[in-house]
Amino acid sequence: MTSHPDTALILERLFQVIESRRGADPNQSYTARLLDKGPAKIAQKVGEEAVETVIAALSEDQDALASESADLLYHLLVLWSARGLDPQRVWSALASRDGVSGLAEKASREGD
Repeated sequence: MTSHPDTALILERLFQVIESRRGADPNQSYTARLLDKGPAKIAQKVGEEAVETVIAALSEDQDALASESADLLYHLLVLWSARGLDPQRVWSALASRDGVSGLAEKASREGD
């Protein structure tokens, strides 16, 4: 798999753009409009985007899947922003799973 040198920073930069839209005019910014509607509405949108991503994965080409995946990630980042979740917490959670079997990691959470 090849990647652009800045690939790892794309989500960080996008999150910063989302944060910069907080308090902006909802009539001028889609992100501000989402943030203005609150976490429940944003979470609903994340669910819709997740379904669209699954549909693209099952019945569309890779371009459609990439586009829907990008939409899903964007809306997830908006939800994190709305809830005050620093992406570093997510990156840390992922890093803590590095090198751990997926089955073992899942078993460790079964009490959750």
